[in-house]
Amino acid sequence: MNAPYPPPPPPPAAGRDRTTLWGVLGIVLGLICCGVLGIVFGYLSVRDAKRYGQSPVLGYLAIAFGVINIIGSLILRANGNYPFWNND
Repeated sequence: MNAPYPPPPPPPAAGRDRTTLWGVLGIVLGLICCGVLGIVFGYLSVRDAKRYGQSPVLGYLAIAFGVINIIGSLILRANGNYPFWNND
């Protein structure tokens, strides 16, 4: 006798899935201006990805770009080449 198929898994929790929104915001802000905001939005994207069973790649990229932005800014400031400082 064949056993019946198991029931399908339940759908993810109801709510708004903003994984992609947080990830894209984190990448854009992490690359352009604010590394700290890139890290924050990246964390939010990873958190939502785990909650809704999606891929957390955008969140990890946002965190990485935010860290790169912060490190690059620190290097430029240490060398005195930061473009937004007026060295008159």
